[in-house]
Amino acid sequence: MSRIGKLPVSLPQGVSLTVGESNLVTVKGPKGQLQQRLPADINIEVAGGEVRVSRPSDAKAHKALHGLARALVDNMVTGVNHGFTRVLEVEGVGYRAGMIGQNLVIMAGYSHPVEFLPPPGIAFEVDKAGRVITVSGIDKQVVGQMAAQIRELRAPEPYKGKGIRYQGEVVRQKAGKSGKVGGKGKK
Repeated sequence: MSRIGKLPVSLPQGVSLTVGESNLVTVKGPKGQLQQRLPADINIEVAGGEVRVSRPSDAKAHKALHGLARALVDNMVTGVNHGFTRVLEVEGVGYRAGMIGQNLVIMAGYSHPVEFLPPPGIAFEVDKAGRVITVSGIDKQVVGQMAAQIRELRAPEPYKGKGIRYQGEVVRQKAGKSGKVGGKGKK
């Protein structure tokens, strides 16, 4: 039995979950509503403030989908109740971020500022110094994808560490050219 799949998902106060036709799961909560179609073979039962996910057999495909379906349901419940955030840090001289209305604008060493439009359900925040970007929303996949796109704009480079990185991400520094100091000796 899947260790993750067999765990029940508890529904907090104010969160409701309904399973529709062909496993269309709808979760409503204080922060909004999420819908996702889960695999048709997986059984989803709501009873007594808990959601239980089960599989019909021990086939390899069913085992793989069992834990996935339970994790997706848990992420939807957490998203509509608390939401998700990803924090990015901007490092480097002249690198900074700002807001124009709802849009995120980043100056990251290009000849022009790069503007990111927030997809539906996503909000950006930037600190006063323009060094910390917070991406928040109720859908974990969309929040992670948006944070990855922002980081991809200028990933941290290994020599000086400049770029956009996740908060707490460790970038290993390289030594650089070995012949930088000294050179050929005089005879």
